[in-house]
Amino acid sequence: MALSSQNTGAINKMNEKKIISYGREVIQSEIESLRRLLKKSIDKNFVKLVEMILSSNGKIVMSGVGKSGIIAQKISSTLISTGTPSIFIHPVEAMHGDLGMIFPNDILILLSNSGNTVETNRLASIAKKKKTMVVAITNNDKSKIRSFSDLIINTQTLKEALPDNIVPTSSTTAMIAFGDALAITLMRMRGYSSDDFAKNHPGGNLGRLLYLRVSDIMRTGRDNPVIKINSSVAEAIRVMSITSLGAVSVVDLKNRLLGFFTDGDIRRKFGSIAPSDLIEKHMTKNPVSIKNSDMAIKAAEIIERMKIDNLPVVDERGRVVGIVDERDLIKEGMF
Repeated sequence: MALSSQNTGAINKMNEKKIISYGREVIQSEIESLRRLLKKSIDKNFVKLVEMILSSNGKIVMSGVGKSGIIAQKISSTLISTGTPSIFIHPVEAMHGDLGMIFPNDILILLSNSGNTVETNRLASIAKKKKTMVVAITNNDKSKIRSFSDLIINTQTLKEALPDNIVPTSSTTAMIAFGDALAITLMRMRGYSSDDFAKNHPGGNLGRLLYLRVSDIMRTGRDNPVIKINSSVAEAIRVMSITSLGAVSVVDLKNRLLGFFTDGDIRRKFGSIAPSDLIEKHMTKNPVSIKNSDMAIKAAEIIERMKIDNLPVVDERGRVVGIVDERDLIKEGMF
């Protein structure tokens, strides 16, 4: 039976402190597990694992059962996107044909909190017979999985975020963090750059942020408002009105950027600016600009930091070749 809004309000008010306390208790427990992971698990064995992977010409096979399996899939996905070949295999599916995807030059990384999961240990045993290197990520390095592992890493979680210590919470947080540490460390050791990442993610929003250059989104030609240094304010307003951008780049006879004039300048100088005035008198001299070869995300950062709407674009010689408008960046998902 649904509670009335009046009763719900009373209950929420009565239990507000308890609810906040429960939520903070869970997070605090997980923070403690990460502190132990940082202090005790990122050690010589972590170095051995990284070196093992870097020296291998095979792939990383991630595996696990239940929540550990879900985390193994996540780690595998992160490895792939950061330059380390990887696949996920479920231990049960491995017994029904997927073992054919594991080769001697691969490295099998098994996630098992207890280290005694039957399906996981069976896969480890068979992988050893195939001469595949086996690494166990566990919270119990004295468990059965130890006998099948070439390397074992203890995540060092003392307790879960519940009094009964049953539901995997702090231990799964530690496993996810360890996987992230491994993937990013490998990425940096390989010299895998943001450009490499972007090439593997051209369709996603993050890929666009890393892949797009200013030249891909800037307005050019008739959509790029430009006037010469000897032009009048009236001419500036006319050109600005045609493009509806509220800004115009001011250039010399060789099209090199000298100044920038916006509708904000008109508002700020209202009463002291005349249409017949030369634009040089009222423009912003030596304005901030961006090169057409720069990444588009840099343009977004400049516009956000300086609280401006438009940014002139120049080439390597300082010649105006376009303009970036805030609306174009919003369209690309950069704000």
